[in-house]
Amino acid sequence: MISIDDPGLQVVVWSYDDTEAASTALARATGWEPEHPAVLRHHLALPGDVVDTAEALLAQDDWVLRPGGRAEELSVSGSTPLVALRVQRLDALHCSQESSRMAGLAQRHGGQVFGWDALQPGSD
Repeated sequence: MISIDDPGLQVVVWSYDDTEAASTALARATGWEPEHPAVLRHHLALPGDVVDTAEALLAQDDWVLRPGGRAEELSVSGSTPLVALRVQRLDALHCSQESSRMAGLAQRHGGQVFGWDALQPGSD
């Protein structure tokens, strides 16, 4: 089993366009190994005063919320750039469901989402 802190993880699939279907992103992924678990990582930005609330909500389903991610690169002012991470097997249905969940969480708390990516150990 992998963990979100494994040092050899690399991005194997991504979808930073909210109009792209998860099945399309997974179909174009060349380094993704569907039979192995991956670290699914959602990029979002939330106002600082709701980060603890979001963290508690996500922790109920084994998500870990950490600073950083694409929102940091995009310089979202007034919000805290974050990534929500969890180890799971990837498939289009679950990626889509989790994307919707993150979008709903961000919307309810005055934030934004910036897509998702998934990491797996690199080949040696």
